[in-house]
Amino acid sequence: MNAAERGNRLARETSPYLRQHQHNPVDWYPWGEEALARSRAEDRPIFLSIGYSACHWCHVMERESFEDERVAALMNERFVSIKVDREERPDLDEIYMAATQLLTGQGGWPNSVFLTPDLKPFYAGTYFPPDSRHGRPGFSEVLTAVSDAYRQRKDEVARVSEEVSERIRSMSALAPSVQLLTPSILNRAFGELAGRFDPAEGGFGGAPKFPHGMDVSFLLRYHRRTGNPEALRMAVVSLEKMACGGIYDHLGGGFHRYATDARWLVPHFEKMLYDNALLVRAYLEGARALAAPAHDPRPEGAAGAGAMGAGAGAQAAAAFFAGVARETCDWVLREMTSPQGGFYSALDADSDGEEGKFYVWDPREIEAVLGKEEAAFFAGLYGVTRAGNFEGGRSIPHLEKPPAALAAGLGIGEGDLRLRLASARARLLAARERRVRPGRDEKVLADWNGLMIGALAFAARRLDEPRYAEAAARGARLVLDRMRRDGRLLHSFMDGEARQPGFLTDYANLVMALLDLYEATFDPAWVREARPLADMMIELFRDERQGGFFFTARDHETLIARTREGNDGATPAGASVATLALPRLAELTGEERYREAAEETLRLYRDNIERFPSAFGMMLCALDQHLDRGRMVVLAGRRGDRALSPFLTALAGAGGPNTVVALADPEDREAPAAVPAIAGKVPVGGAVAAYVCEHGSCKAPVTSPDEMLRLLTPP
Repeated sequence: MNAAERGNRLARETSPYLRQHQHNPVDWYPWGEEALARSRAEDRPIFLSIGYSACHWCHVMERESFEDERVAALMNERFVSIKVDREERPDLDEIYMAATQLLTGQGGWPNSVFLTPDLKPFYAGTYFPPDSRHGRPGFSEVLTAVSDAYRQRKDEVARVSEEVSERIRSMSALAPSVQLLTPSILNRAFGELAGRFDPAEGGFGGAPKFPHGMDVSFLLRYHRRTGNPEALRMAVVSLEKMACGGIYDHLGGGFHRYATDARWLVPHFEKMLYDNALLVRAYLEGARALAAPAHDPRPEGAAGAGAMGAGAGAQAAAAFFAGVARETCDWVLREMTSPQGGFYSALDADSDGEEGKFYVWDPREIEAVLGKEEAAFFAGLYGVTRAGNFEGGRSIPHLEKPPAALAAGLGIGEGDLRLRLASARARLLAARERRVRPGRDEKVLADWNGLMIGALAFAARRLDEPRYAEAAARGARLVLDRMRRDGRLLHSFMDGEARQPGFLTDYANLVMALLDLYEATFDPAWVREARPLADMMIELFRDERQGGFFFTARDHETLIARTREGNDGATPAGASVATLALPRLAELTGEERYREAAEETLRLYRDNIERFPSAFGMMLCALDQHLDRGRMVVLAGRRGDRALSPFLTALAGAGGPNTVVALADPEDREAPAAVPAIAGKVPVGGAVAAYVCEHGSCKAPVTSPDEMLRLLTPP
């Protein structure tokens, strides 16, 4: 048995991505002192390869280069080669992706970076083919040229590496703005998004096209604030086109990572937990916006919803969006939930060695499952043809129109069509389960779990589905019970082992999720858990000089830069989520220091948000919340009392994203200690009462949902 068959050092790692490389002939190291010390001792440059388990081109580069004995020998002779899972080490990924973008003008994964022994980058790229083609140098040529440059042109390498490192450090040098936080920033952001909006297909820009769930959430908030019908139209068209396109899994639920085309038809087939968490929330927010409540708490004089108003078409679209959210949640519970309750990270794009093979169909396969007549009906609606729309003459199922429009065109009832399609989809899903499944990355990441816990809790409220709240609670308990050490969060959990110190996103996303769980269940234990995490986040990550937050804790491993994560990437920036979560916690606890930390962060990023608004979707949502400062409804009544339901239904439809909801249960004597805002709030005459509070003061209690909504509506 040779060394590759025995396995290299990565065989001892918990990351599925690192384990995928354990039989490479490359002498891989995980990131750590053993590798870094060898680089320093032997004055060898480091080849740093960063990727993730669901990354298609990462798999390609492994097959072509890292499994090649000739390439591996060159790597082993001249470099210390380190493999990093970007999902386990987002701190390293952020620094060295910035380096790649600075050195090449673009980025992506696999991220291939060459470092000096003091960890400074001097050459980089993404995917390298094994031999030169299509304008890309072959990887063997790159290895030879970089090694020669390091040995023969040390001064040049030192100059470049220091310049790049200094540029990375300078990216985190921010100062609070002296300008006011005003709605004009939101107006500018809307204008920029409108300029990039694709009116025919939805979304922003051309191919490749990403879901941008955070931007959709901002558009829905902007419509609520201003009544601008174009903001609602942009959000609705984007949500509708994505849900009809091939980027959505019409059989199993859930969204693929992104579309390679502008029509949302052909996806990169990996499914990521975070995308689906963000999209569940966006679809439910879209459904709420289309429901057009009778009491709309928008500023006086705001325009109506225009063409997307409260008609039958809007109601059908709202139901469609709610159904997509439900199917996505069900997919998460069915395929992405661990026995302990945590949520897995991703499904691969590839199965049986081919990208998308698990998800595509030809007419004969459908006919074998459904029979000739039903197969023809299904294939006609979902665009499965003999010619195909994907590789090998196979088809990605998709809809040209939403179900309501399809039913109208066929002259049948929408309910009848939905039942018929649901039956066909269930049978095809069962048949698909017999195929070779894509690989699943079973890491449980605290920050991504926070996003999904929050999304499920939000869905439990919007869809009146207790099992989603139960799943969210189990996920939260896993993170809280198994992913903390001495009160501090750990980032990753796999095979019963938690590791890696927590990052800002872990704390911020979990605090937000716990507040969502509180509003879904009114169990004060979730606020009780959120407070120490928020306190620790402020202690470990806050910049005491300028305000705002760093991505890593103050005692984190020393790297070439301590970065801030302000603008959003595929996931929301930790600073943005913290800025959304902390004011909510301030409302519930009365602790103004939480709100102050959030406002400091907004001021730190204010000028950047104004200059580059489309990079700050979640921070724009936080600014919208800040401008609605301090709105809360406390319901006084027994938890589980049916009399609460009309109030909760009214708030789900018209309460708005910036209204914090709390429950004062007269039978829970200990709850006010965890949630001080509910102290002294009692039912009126034995009936459920609603206390509407704004700017730190509460109005007299009311005992009907209509009165409550009138108090929430500006005069």
